[in-house]
Amino acid sequence: MKKYMMAGVAGILAGTLISTQFAGPLLAQEAEKSSNVYEQLDLFGDVFERIRAQYVEEVDAEELVEAAIDGMLSSLDPHSSYLSPKDAEDMRVQTSGSFGGLGIEVTQEEGFVKVVAPMDGTPADIAGIEAGDFITGVDGQSVLGMTLDETVEMMRGPVGSEIIITVVREGVEEPFDVSIIRDTIKLTAVRSRVEDHAIVLRVTTFNDQTYPNLESGLKEGIEELGGIDNVDGIIVDLRNNPGGLLDQAIKVSDAFLDEGEIVSTRGRSPEESTRVNATAGDLAEGKPIVVLINGGSASASEIVSGALQDHHRAVVVGTKSFGKGSVQTVMPLRSDGAMRLTTARYYTPSGRSIQALGISPDIVVQQPPRQPVTEETEDTPTFRSEADLRGALDNDSLTEDERVKIEEERAAAEEAAKLRDEDFQLAYAIDLLKGLSKIGN
Repeated sequence: MKKYMMAGVAGILAGTLISTQFAGPLLAQEAEKSSNVYEQLDLFGDVFERIRAQYVEEVDAEELVEAAIDGMLSSLDPHSSYLSPKDAEDMRVQTSGSFGGLGIEVTQEEGFVKVVAPMDGTPADIAGIEAGDFITGVDGQSVLGMTLDETVEMMRGPVGSEIIITVVREGVEEPFDVSIIRDTIKLTAVRSRVEDHAIVLRVTTFNDQTYPNLESGLKEGIEELGGIDNVDGIIVDLRNNPGGLLDQAIKVSDAFLDEGEIVSTRGRSPEESTRVNATAGDLAEGKPIVVLINGGSASASEIVSGALQDHHRAVVVGTKSFGKGSVQTVMPLRSDGAMRLTTARYYTPSGRSIQALGISPDIVVQQPPRQPVTEETEDTPTFRSEADLRGALDNDSLTEDERVKIEEERAAAEEAAKLRDEDFQLAYAIDLLKGLSKIGN
């Protein structure tokens, strides 16, 4: 009995000794880390006080603290930042669909301000700003070395005022200036129209209006074509769409999916991960879908295109998307300000990370540059057909109604072909839907 007791005591002592050997250094490391953090905070306090007391001009203490917070956040990644009370209010207004500005989504890439996408019909879009442009100056002042928020602040101004932006564009040798008149940006989240027998849903942004606009636009298109049976398919145009609200991206994806995962997010710890699944119901009733994307399609646009692509619900056409696959959480702070912090990454249903890679289209279709119209353009040669020959036999297998219908279909095809000169990618998508509908029939 004594031997067992001695063995037990020895085991306890050994366990205590081992625990102390392992836990002791760990505790010491944690204590050292905490000590270093407090030392750094003391250093910050010293610098702050010296600036207040000795800087050549008097400074605002609150602005200094805000600048320090913003610097701390912006050092993490291009999308984390501090929002002053005014900036936080502007962001809330933007997500509701109406705000003042130029109408461009920008990010920071290796110290340069890069245009993610101009928004349809906005001053920047009308002035010719393109996705992928780099902004190097505002009103003659260089923005190199500035933070993204500082550059955005420089571009803000009263509605109706002029701003001169210096742009560097790939393929153009020299930087050039673009004049833009600031205006109130009123975004229509989804514009719908009928092209041939396809319904085109042009999604410009993901705000509170996106899903309601998409649902009503799709319904109007079906009614215009005389019912779902007359619809070849749906084109969801996400080109130059910089993203927006996650919940709207989920709703748009769910609109065309009956089941399965839409998107997952993975944070720093496993318990922060989330998965969102589709609910039953397909607004397109199984009709073919083509999604159009390009380098200006980002964030929420990539969630939608990735979900529909992974479930083989849509053919994705265009060029590789922007590759913004991170989740920003807006956290309210004191004094009505807010902090925008990257807290997770997006993943498509197949487990692909969107971050930095983007969505690759199933069919790569480049948008050719528009060719200038010249007066010397030669007329398209015309060819004679059998029907033009003297004494040609009539086609006796068709009724007059059938003949008229064929002529109408031919005229519609020729009209659709004209779209190729205006928007080659969209025309390709319409042709693809027409082919898919024929196979389905």
